[in-house]
Amino acid sequence: MKPVDIGKAYNQITHLWEEGSFNSSNGIEQHERAIAFVKNKEKALDVGCGCTGRFIDLLIGKGFSPEGVDVSEEMINLACKRHADITFYQEDICEWELPHKYDFISAWDSIWHIPLEQQEKVLTKLISALNSNGVLIFSCGGTDEKGDHKDDFMGPEVYYSSLGINGFLKLFISLGCICRHFEYDQYPELHAYFILQKS
Repeated sequence: MKPVDIGKAYNQITHLWEEGSFNSSNGIEQHERAIAFVKNKEKALDVGCGCTGRFIDLLIGKGFSPEGVDVSEEMINLACKRHADITFYQEDICEWELPHKYDFISAWDSIWHIPLEQQEKVLTKLISALNSNGVLIFSCGGTDEKGDHKDDFMGPEVYYSSLGINGFLKLFISLGCICRHFEYDQYPELHAYFILQKS
C-alpha cells in the first residue's frame, strides 16, 4: 500500500480517536521522557499528527513551537479545527521536503505505515531535519527481522513495515545518532519505541 492509500483508510476511521473511549494519554509518558533530552526547545514537528492534538498540546506546554503533518485529509481537517493557530501540512512524508530544521520530531504510530523500501530514506530525512542535539522519538514494530504485513484490525486494511530492531540501530549509528532509550512499552505486544539524539 502507498501512503495515499493509508491516508484514505484513516479518513474512514477518525471516529476511533474522537470517541470518549480513546486513551488520550497514549504516548504522553514516552514523549515526556524524550523531551527531557532536548537542549533547545524551539521548533518541533509531529509526523502523522492525527486529529487529537495531544502531542501538540504537550509540546506547546513544554515551550515548543510545534507543527504537524499527516497524509490523511480528514485528520488534518480535524487537527486544524482543534488548533487553528498551528501550522499543519497534509503531505506524504515519503515525498515531502521538510520546511524547517527542528529540535524535536515525533513519529508516533505513523511511519510504520510507509513502504518497507522507504523506511531508511524517511528516517534519514527526519534525522537530517534535526538541529544538532535534536531528538527524534518514533514507534515501530519491535520485530527481530525486517518485514511488512497488512491487517484490518481497525476496520479498513492498513499496511505496516519494520526494519527490525538491529536494522534500525544500524541505521541510526550510521547517521551519527545516540540511542537514548529503547523499550517494548506494550509487552508482550511488539509495539516498541526509540528515542534518538543527533550528535
